[in-house]
Amino acid sequence: MSDTHILLTGSSRGIGAAIATALKERSVRLIGHGTRSGVPADFTDPAAPQALWRTALDTLDGRIDVLVNNAGIFEATPLDIEHDDWVASWERTMRVNLTASAELCRLAVRHWQAEGRPGRIVNIASRAAYRGDSPAHWHYAASKAGMVAMTKTIARGYAGRGILAFAICPGFTMTGMAEDYVESRGGPKLLADIPLGRVADPAEVAEVARFCALDAPPSMTGAVLDVNGASYVR
Repeated sequence: MSDTHILLTGSSRGIGAAIATALKERSVRLIGHGTRSGVPADFTDPAAPQALWRTALDTLDGRIDVLVNNAGIFEATPLDIEHDDWVASWERTMRVNLTASAELCRLAVRHWQAEGRPGRIVNIASRAAYRGDSPAHWHYAASKAGMVAMTKTIARGYAGRGILAFAICPGFTMTGMAEDYVESRGGPKLLADIPLGRVADPAEVAEVARFCALDAPPSMTGAVLDVNGASYVR
């Protein structure tokens, strides 16, 4: 896909930055979003996803071919905190990790329907969608499970019009966020649960995302791809 126009969320660090690097190696025009670089948008603000989409569409001459939803947060919320605080954290995580992605998916599908053109969605979910996560991360696991279900629904609903959707489920990945978590969970003990013996490198996840965004055959639509060192197999 030459001169492919791509919107990538959460592109300023970690997996998102690695995806941006992988995509830029190909003939694409990329708009990145992030808190440190790219087009700024705070997904805790309900107006932000639509504003980001409009900015990206204007910048890319009115055409977006691929949407990669990578932005997300991973914040511990212990069960024993005040009830209102727990609910607020749940809703913040759902809005950033799932609702913002859903809004962008809707805008993308509607864009492709209106233009009568195919398009691709790549959603970066998590192993937690299937395996679950720690007792302090109910919301994170639930948001990623929702992303997987949403991806499958989009794939089934719009494949006939050339609109494809893929989900990627990384396990622990050596980003700053993951490093803190690995250390907090005992480091070597956690790594012992990964048959590969190490966490994934962001470039490994990025290569899968690049493939889905540009090269995966249409019959793969609806696929959920694991990148977790066999720490969870389905």
